[in-house]
Amino acid sequence: MKTTTFLLLFFALTAFAPQPKLTATKLGTGLTVGVPTGFAPLPDDGIAVKYPAPRKPLAVYSNPSGRVDYSVAVRPTTFESMDYAVLLKIYKSSIQRLYTKVDFLKEDIRTVNGRDFIYFEFVSTVSDAQRNSQLAPIKRYQTVQYAIVKDQLYVFTFVAPANEQAQWQPTAQAVMG
Repeated sequence: MKTTTFLLLFFALTAFAPQPKLTATKLGTGLTVGVPTGFAPLPDDGIAVKYPAPRKPLAVYSNPSGRVDYSVAVRPTTFESMDYAVLLKIYKSSIQRLYTKVDFLKEDIRTVNGRDFIYFEFVSTVSDAQRNSQLAPIKRYQTVQYAIVKDQLYVFTFVAPANEQAQWQPTAQAVMG
């Protein structure tokens, strides 16, 4: 009985917790995302420095300190949405190869606004493998969501310092919702 009362109280209190404020931002034909209020678009030269890759993201938004980013990338794909179960395993393996250590908080296929997404929430660690290295490991809290629309793969990524996870987790989850 006490457990039931506690759970009801918990859900009642969290249901009225303030939701992070998002600004609807149109990125292209048929693509509108919720960008956290206060985040600003990163200019092309800033994107090139932070995200050096042959294909730059469609858009990157950063908080005023520049420590937290929300990005959207689009890439061609030959996979289809019916391949999500296989892709979940492939993308999980890819994420694990990118970092020294990955602690997955959530991984699943979920539906948002009638569309299926592959979703990962995790804390990544990158450590310098050299024996005499004085560098501290870099830890980041991340959410990544993948969606296939026709022949395009959309990748939505939210990245924050791991020590700020409690502050940014509600925002990351709202952005991905």
